[in-house]
Amino acid sequence: MQTGSATDQPQSTAAADDETWRIRRTEADLDRLGETESIFALGNGWIGWRGVLDEGAPCGMPGSYVSGFHERRELSYPEEGYAFPSASDTVISAPNAALIRLWVDDEPLDLRTGTLRSHERVLDLRTGVLRRETEWISPAGRGVRIRSTRLVSLPRRPVAAVRYEVEPLDTAVELRVCSDLLANEKVPERSDDPRAASVPTDPLTAETYRASGLDGVLVHRTERSGQRVAVAVSHLLEGPGTVSTTGDCTADRVRLTVTGRLRPGERLRLTKFAAYEWAAVDATSADELAALVAAEADAARADGFDALLTDQRAALDAAWQVADVQLDGDPELQQAVRFAMFHLIQAGRPDSDRTISAKGLTGNGYDGHVLWDTESYVLPVLTYLAPAVARSALRWRHAHLPEARERAAELRLTGATFPWRTIGGRESSGYWPAGTAALHVNADIADAVLRYLAATDDQRFLAEAGLELLVETARLWHGFGHWAGEGDFHLHGVTGPDEYAALVDDNVFTNLMAKRNLRGAADAAEAHPELADRLGVDRDEVAGWRAAADAMAIPYDSERGVHQQAAGFTEQPEWDFANTGDDDYPLLLHFPYLELYRKQVVKQADLVLAMQLCPGEFTADEKARNLAYYQARTVRDSSLSAAPQAVLAAEVGHLDLAYDLFAESVLQDLADLGDKTADGLHLASLAGAWLALVQGFGGLRDDRTVLSFDPRLPRRIDRLAFSLRWRGHRLRVTLTPAEARYELPDAAGDAEVELWHHGESLRVTGTEPVTRPMPPVPDPGPEPPSPPGRRPTRRSAD
Repeated sequence: MQTGSATDQPQSTAAADDETWRIRRTEADLDRLGETESIFALGNGWIGWRGVLDEGAPCGMPGSYVSGFHERRELSYPEEGYAFPSASDTVISAPNAALIRLWVDDEPLDLRTGTLRSHERVLDLRTGVLRRETEWISPAGRGVRIRSTRLVSLPRRPVAAVRYEVEPLDTAVELRVCSDLLANEKVPERSDDPRAASVPTDPLTAETYRASGLDGVLVHRTERSGQRVAVAVSHLLEGPGTVSTTGDCTADRVRLTVTGRLRPGERLRLTKFAAYEWAAVDATSADELAALVAAEADAARADGFDALLTDQRAALDAAWQVADVQLDGDPELQQAVRFAMFHLIQAGRPDSDRTISAKGLTGNGYDGHVLWDTESYVLPVLTYLAPAVARSALRWRHAHLPEARERAAELRLTGATFPWRTIGGRESSGYWPAGTAALHVNADIADAVLRYLAATDDQRFLAEAGLELLVETARLWHGFGHWAGEGDFHLHGVTGPDEYAALVDDNVFTNLMAKRNLRGAADAAEAHPELADRLGVDRDEVAGWRAAADAMAIPYDSERGVHQQAAGFTEQPEWDFANTGDDDYPLLLHFPYLELYRKQVVKQADLVLAMQLCPGEFTADEKARNLAYYQARTVRDSSLSAAPQAVLAAEVGHLDLAYDLFAESVLQDLADLGDKTADGLHLASLAGAWLALVQGFGGLRDDRTVLSFDPRLPRRIDRLAFSLRWRGHRLRVTLTPAEARYELPDAAGDAEVELWHHGESLRVTGTEPVTRPMPPVPDPGPEPPSPPGRRPTRRSAD
């Protein structure tokens, strides 16, 4: 068996001093607290702790989330309409166990008071912890040093923990440390931005609350969603004999208070272990859930904080072996790529059928909803890096097929209609043109199923969930579309990915994805006739799917030589960019949708995304012309745009533009480019950064049964190396301006992966790497213009 090279080991000694593995903040950043809290968020796909200061104040937005835990709220309309959603899901915070407050001689530690001698917080991407060190002088002149280490355990689903240490600086001090478990924590009200969250007031009702010694537990329930959440804490105290403890609890708070006098050289260390679970109210009792989390917290304390650290590092070592992307030539973007991959690693879980929302567990933006971003951006990445996590997310969709069938019946449609925005499986968007009409989400789910099956050949998943998802979504398209006199199959009255165009006919993205859905379902049904028969699929239905796919209408403007985003799009009035100022963006906050819908202005990549996901449907010339046309009309008011634009710009040969678009995607949150990071991270943009690198500069295409690579590097990248999983093997690709290297670093000699490199068929085995030269990039001509003032920041020329 071959082992990886030294450059293939992200856990190597060299990484210990590599700042590209850390996100460091050395200022209090009191005016950007929300942004910092999102960046420093920790999670494990089940629990999410925002990076709020240990003391809980000052704070931008607190958040202690458990995947899928939410409340429902009524939706009201000035005028009711048939099939309008009556309620919406909204993410809510579970009781917060991360809080540890400190008083120094009866003065609370608060970064806004006294003197902040030093303050540093570091998110360590290698070890998966958030560390903090602060030296603070109280208004009365008493100095203390605080160190804390916080983690949310990747291998232990219910567990999170924090170690908090305090010591005097120069003179003895009287300390009071209060470790809280707090429910119904106050959350700031939503802004006028429609992308912000709706915040329920006191959404939790107490059922059980108790404290005993160093332990405590809270159990609460929601009123409308019918969920019960339990959180337990267990403490370990280390310090001089002069400290003492007391405990108390109320319906919404468990508090352990430690008091004592510390002299210089003495140190107090308080370690808190927490465990989180939720369940449907009718699934388990409050006492049963309390006992479960108490046992988990006690077990974590028994094993110890150091054991949690060791297990966390081991889990990340395994994850980084596949997820790490090495980018030589731009240290800032190397750090940003690792930041992006870290948050993708901790966004989902392989051991529970849960999906990943647009913000993950880092904030309450978009009300914590799951959108189509997950299947079109996040799951294509996780399919190659952590396929078990992608499988769990798709199984979550399958678990909500009953609600999707009900919604289809309500809309007088066949098959299943999955929601555009949801947490609990039902449509949560009250904005009908972009919500209900955005039927492409169903094809996006089918596309994610097909990509997962191609990469894994997971026949068990196909039998248990995959085929049924393909069949029910294919039935939707076959019933929704209609045949025109000229023999074309049309999809009318839909909304594609571009939310500045609604209720259009034959949106190319939707039609091509539906075409892939119909063909994929037909192929799978024919390959597994017994499974298909159980779902009531017969030959006539399969033939109908194939006929609809073959005749799918794809609007094309022969006069301009470009595809139309939707029928008639290129004939609409142009947007008046000359009289649109920098302060007018995003347009949705400054112009009526009536104006946006009828003009040639694109919020987010739509037809360009279609070329990325369905590359075989376009010729090389068509891709170049389409990219140029839509680049000039796409304002990127959405973080979803930059990545697909980067992929196509790289394919066409505009490598500088592709590099700048990639930088915009990967820096979306670290640089807070859209001023929305405070609500949570943009996981689709972070996943898009990987796609921009691997599909853009790596040239990966996966729409066939084998992998193909057409790599080309921009000037700023000296070397690009990444790994991906394919049919049980880890394929490692290393690119330099001179050559491409393909290898199976973990495989035995008889292992084999077939792939294509710039049109040449290769077989890579575990015996030795295969290298091929990098051909020159043809001159693509002048860079396609962007709307005035909307070109991504020029980084390629630095």
